[in-house]
Amino acid sequence: MANVQLEFQANAGEADPQNRPLLVLGQLHNLHRLPWAQLRGKLQPRVTEEIWQSALSTLNPNPTDSCPLYLNYATVAALPSRVSRHNSPSAAQFITRLVRNCLPGGVNRCIVMVCERSEVFASACALARAFPLFTHRSSASRRTEKKTVTVEFFLVGQNNGPMELATLKCLASATEGVRLAARIVDTPCNEMNTDNFLEEIKKVGKDLGITPTIIRDEELKERGFGGIYGVGKAALHPPALAVLSHTPDGATQTIAWVGKGIVYDTGGLSIKGKTTMPGMKRDCGGAAAILGAFKATVKQGFKDNLHAVFCLAENAVGPRATRPDDIHVLYSGKTVEINNTDAEGRLILADGVAYACKDLGADIILDMATLTGAQGIATGKYHAAVLTNNEEWEKACVKAGRNCGDLVHPLVYCPELHFSEFTSAVADMKNSVADRDNTPSSCAGLFIASHIGFDWPGVWVHIDIAAPVHAGERATGYGVALLLSLFGGASEDPLLNLVSPLGCNGDSPPEEMERDSKRRRLV
Repeated sequence: MANVQLEFQANAGEADPQNRPLLVLGQLHNLHRLPWAQLRGKLQPRVTEEIWQSALSTLNPNPTDSCPLYLNYATVAALPSRVSRHNSPSAAQFITRLVRNCLPGGVNRCIVMVCERSEVFASACALARAFPLFTHRSSASRRTEKKTVTVEFFLVGQNNGPMELATLKCLASATEGVRLAARIVDTPCNEMNTDNFLEEIKKVGKDLGITPTIIRDEELKERGFGGIYGVGKAALHPPALAVLSHTPDGATQTIAWVGKGIVYDTGGLSIKGKTTMPGMKRDCGGAAAILGAFKATVKQGFKDNLHAVFCLAENAVGPRATRPDDIHVLYSGKTVEINNTDAEGRLILADGVAYACKDLGADIILDMATLTGAQGIATGKYHAAVLTNNEEWEKACVKAGRNCGDLVHPLVYCPELHFSEFTSAVADMKNSVADRDNTPSSCAGLFIASHIGFDWPGVWVHIDIAAPVHAGERATGYGVALLLSLFGGASEDPLLNLVSPLGCNGDSPPEEMERDSKRRRLV
């Protein structure tokens, strides 16, 4: 599927399914609302209205179901009829599975997605996850033809008019960002080292007309970035801090997204075992998501200052590697005694958030990282974990996750009880907890927050995506849709306004939207 082009069209046109295979997808009650006149040209002469109605009557989703309409050229698939309060109404995870399992093969294929307008964004991002870009299978290199999947949305319920061109462009930008993030995460370190990641950042910057700020290697040490330098100094390819900045006229606040970009994590001298090291190419998932989201956000128009901060390093083993017992001075000025070199992500992010606070003057700092294996135990494989100093933003993250399909669930935020886990006799703190049974995912996030201060008056949000960054052996592009939704209230795009839980949305009167742009910070 690496050579698949995804196209969103208001009307996919008519075609014999034997020439253009078709998948019709939606919740069963929505499929019943799809007029035969809308489908006739995509199914005839192979499928009659009687066959279509008969297929619908056989569907019994539990949680999903599918029925072939004509050999393996046309299929109808039903999503769960209802979901729980901690799931997305779009049933995004099931969309990805059904597309992978039910979409017929072919060079030109079509998907008709039947849903409500509020579910369009999440559904499109879920579709994108079914078409990963990276592969090194030899058979793929022999196939030169480009494959196209055309997606048409049929909207039901309220506000069910035709899809506007602006909406289609937004879906194209968002899904491009999702697939970009997934490609970077899927690419192994021999092809996605810190040099290669910087090239990806420069490429996005060139597309947007932005020149990145890059601090590398010994300059990191000279400027006080002891966390990033200490983690990455043993690797062949040196560590780096890179920043893409979007600073439009009329901005009312400054937002910083800080991404963990560990291109490979051996664990350092506290080395991982043979069963836990494979897959550590995915430890750059936070930085990859922020890159994909930044590109899509800026393309769709963003009203506020937005900085994407990439903390890039390879946690390698070598003569220059950080040792347990070493003490590093981080960019915040605080000293850290290393008691676990495999707790490296928090060190580079601590430098990143301190830079966002001190140098960028951020009002809102969000860091995203594949930080702890414990996240998958705390909130599971599908829900990222959110830790924040602001209750309203905690609620907003959960709501944004339900709106976009990148699900989120809160962690305990209680620094006065938990930060003592990092007590050191010889430095300001250690980098790993004393008791691994005491909410380790929360503690890891608190370590990062301590480098801007627990009394910092701005909004700090930490998203741990260790588990949902992948499904099986494939990256999901998790985080792109979440960031687009969470900050959609500051976008110029109507669809992102619609899925945003923050501030203004597309349903507000214009005078209310303009009255106080600072309301973008609030639910």
